[in-house]
Amino acid sequence: MDRSTVLGIALGLLLIGGAVILGPAARSFWSFPSVLIVGGGVIATTFIRFPAPVVLGSARVIGRAFTDRMESPVDLVHDLVRLAYTVRKDSLLAMERQVVRDRFLRRAVELCVDGIDPSTVELVLRSEGASILERHERGQRILRGMGNSSPAFGMIGTLIGLVQMLTMMGDPSKIGGSMAVAMLTTFYGALLAYLVFLPLADKLGERARQEVINREIIIQGLVSILAGTHPRLVERHLLGLLDPEMQPAARSQHSRAA
Repeated sequence: MDRSTVLGIALGLLLIGGAVILGPAARSFWSFPSVLIVGGGVIATTFIRFPAPVVLGSARVIGRAFTDRMESPVDLVHDLVRLAYTVRKDSLLAMERQVVRDRFLRRAVELCVDGIDPSTVELVLRSEGASILERHERGQRILRGMGNSSPAFGMIGTLIGLVQMLTMMGDPSKIGGSMAVAMLTTFYGALLAYLVFLPLADKLGERARQEVINREIIIQGLVSILAGTHPRLVERHLLGLLDPEMQPAARSQHSRAA
């Protein structure tokens, strides 16, 4: 699990829930009609905006905001430099015997050892990378759409509650329930949008950025290996794709010894 995502949402709910519980009327913050208006409205507009298979298929992508299984760029550089030295020492087929943890890199190595032309390998890998990126962007669009819909349906619930309140002005004892619906739908809508949906969309965006960097490291590293580039030059080229603070940790033992 990605602890930062879980911790952030849990902390937000804890602080807001604590403020509600410590107040004089904690039970008044629950309204089933408000939940129906906001939750039902968000679900309905999501299926209107996107086809049902897209929404259901994106659930797995959205779940990546809660996981931290992505390979570190530093580890990828280490793996690719190790593969470069393996190829230089033995042969291209020797790469297949090396232990590789990243799934995308494993598939890329399989293409390389099959003797496919380097330009074709690069084309296939870039196509797969573009497909993965599109799924990430689709998940972001769905989450941002839900984040934009939540406050809107909160406002719709407020209008419904105000209309109901105005029709009951003759009976002051019934005004409170309508007023609760009016206020709580706005509260629920804002809570879902700014604590859940929009932050998760930003987290997926960051995941996509890291994914692009990892894919580019793999593609350029393997293309360089297939071109017969010296491992030290492969490493120097890949280090240029990393943030400066990552570069010292990404240097291989060979380059440190040199």
